[in-house]
Amino acid sequence: MDSFSSSLVANLDTVDPKLQHFIEVETQKQRFQQLVHQMTGLCWEKCMDKPGPKLDSRSEACFVNCVERFIDTSQFILNRLEQTQKSKPVFSESFSG
Repeated sequence: MDSFSSSLVANLDTVDPKLQHFIEVETQKQRFQQLVHQMTGLCWEKCMDKPGPKLDSRSEACFVNCVERFIDTSQFILNRLEQTQKSKPVFSESFSG
């Protein structure tokens, strides 16, 4: 997320709820597009030896496997980050008391 998006997200408490929802949806779209772009580049480099008029079965299987592993890895990382966040005390709670 760029600094402009970060500052928008940081000030969402004072923003109209409809605008807030719109910004959140657009931010999710941007993240998804970045993920697809990253996955496409990674799998293309890994699986395409010589581009041709038709995708051979080896390359097709490689792409399928690459995409599945990319999705599995991304999901694992997200789950791990969620677990880490849940196990850490909230900043304000850690100093209140």
